[in-house]
Amino acid sequence: MAQNITKSSKDIVKSALEVVSTISVEEALVLQDSQEHVFVDLRDGNEQAKSGFIRGAVASSRGMMEFHIDPESPAHKPEFNQDKTYIFYCASGGRSALAAQVAMEMGLSPVVNLAGGVAAWKKAGGKLVGS
Repeated sequence: MAQNITKSSKDIVKSALEVVSTISVEEALVLQDSQEHVFVDLRDGNEQAKSGFIRGAVASSRGMMEFHIDPESPAHKPEFNQDKTYIFYCASGGRSALAAQVAMEMGLSPVVNLAGGVAAWKKAGGKLVGS
């Protein structure tokens, strides 16, 4: 018997965007060198290797993010234990919205989602490194 999916991925992302603050690419571009902000790349390693990442961003694939945030986890990344604003991004903004919602539920704050992700960043003239 086929599964009866009652909520689409689009619906779940829409729900996340209702509780997660969003930052535009234009707002984010000027924060790239800010000492008060941490960019967090939620894409997987293959995506990062193919297109690069925002300079200075913390790599935390969507599948490992909770373990990177949790200070009790052996995989904890100390970058998540700072009094800074975390700017989450992915390819287009969906995964990072979901990740930002979970990070907020874990107690990480403040967290914002980069609208449009890497696609919007590149379209606005933002540079990526490491590709």
